[in-house]
Amino acid sequence: MTHDQQGLAMTGAGAVAARHYDRAIDHLLHFRAEVAGEADAALAESPDFPMGNVLAAYLRLLTTEAADARAARTAFLAFLRRADESRLDPRERAHVAAVRALLDGDLLTGAARLAELTVAYPRDVLALAAGHQLDFLTGDARMLRDRIGGALNAWHEDDPHYGRLLGMYAFGLEEAGHYDRSEEVGLRAVELDRRDVWGVHAVVHTYEMQGRFGDGLRYLDARMPDWSAGTFFNVHTWWHYCLYALEAGEEARVTAVHDAVMSYVGAGRFGAAERLIAGREAYALEPRPGVTNRDMTLRVGLPVCRAILAFGRGDHEAVVDLLYPLRHRVNEFGGSHAQRDAVQRTLLESALRAGRLDLARVLVSERVNLRPCSPYNWLKQAALARAAGDHAAAAAARTHATHLTRASGSAPEEGRPPHVTGTTGDKERGSR
Repeated sequence: MTHDQQGLAMTGAGAVAARHYDRAIDHLLHFRAEVAGEADAALAESPDFPMGNVLAAYLRLLTTEAADARAARTAFLAFLRRADESRLDPRERAHVAAVRALLDGDLLTGAARLAELTVAYPRDVLALAAGHQLDFLTGDARMLRDRIGGALNAWHEDDPHYGRLLGMYAFGLEEAGHYDRSEEVGLRAVELDRRDVWGVHAVVHTYEMQGRFGDGLRYLDARMPDWSAGTFFNVHTWWHYCLYALEAGEEARVTAVHDAVMSYVGAGRFGAAERLIAGREAYALEPRPGVTNRDMTLRVGLPVCRAILAFGRGDHEAVVDLLYPLRHRVNEFGGSHAQRDAVQRTLLESALRAGRLDLARVLVSERVNLRPCSPYNWLKQAALARAAGDHAAAAAARTHATHLTRASGSAPEEGRPPHVTGTTGDKERGSR
């Protein structure tokens, strides 16, 4: 019997396979593409290594790609046919139970089983990382915080992955609204490991939620070599960069980044968007009892997709009719507050363009009172006032937005162009 670098026993693995497994875990926590090669190498050394097979299954299942899920099912069921489950230790059996739930499409049960596992094994970093991703995919802010927070006291600062746990915990704190603590923990995570992209991500989320877009731009600019390329997460972080630049009125930066990624509706590819929606509609009509994603697709995913397509076509009444009833339920499709705010902004913009000024007034009031430091929110206040014919109020709101932008000190250095790297070649896993 061998042990992983946290001291947890593993059956069925030789020393070489165990080293590959440990390296794979390190790459996983850094969101590096090398995780797949190390996981494959572990199984090449010890094909029936239970934790190696569990790791390979999580890697495929948490991509959210259908082809990867099918490959996970084929490989993991083949492993189970060869394995004698009675010879697995309790921790390994618990992982197998979690993988079985995920293979059935039941993300909530898989997440719950991993939470039970970490009560007994708080130093099982794979269980913590996989569970954290499931909490992200299902939009469970409380568990994003407490899954990691409940395990932290079993760790010490000299543990090799302690910093990465802090990065995960910081993100959970931010999603649960603890912004001061999130910033503190996230900065400490990056201090311990400057390439902890999840820690960087947590800090920039915190700044986004507080409207501190100038701080966000400066933070990302100062650390660009550490996060901007070489991981599954760099495209997502560039998106955060664009949010900051958009708030600061720096459209050139936003365009430079946007030109290196693609979107269906924004690029006028309506046919591709229609095919995607048709595929999701066919998927949702298939009987899939207990499949978390199917239920979410019917309740939230398809209406949001249809609304985005309607927005691109200028049918703003349809956008409002689709999005307004579910605006307080978009957390069901997972992701973060910052990502889901794209839906809320789309609803507000369509309410303005459709002349639904009473609704737009409510939406703007919510935003301005929640984040009065956001130039975007005040620009929407200006648009609303202009649509209502109150030009003095519109001018005052625009002036205030300009003041907030200047006060942030977010302007780039004179003559420095936006620098965009690594945004097209790296596939993101579990970060959509």
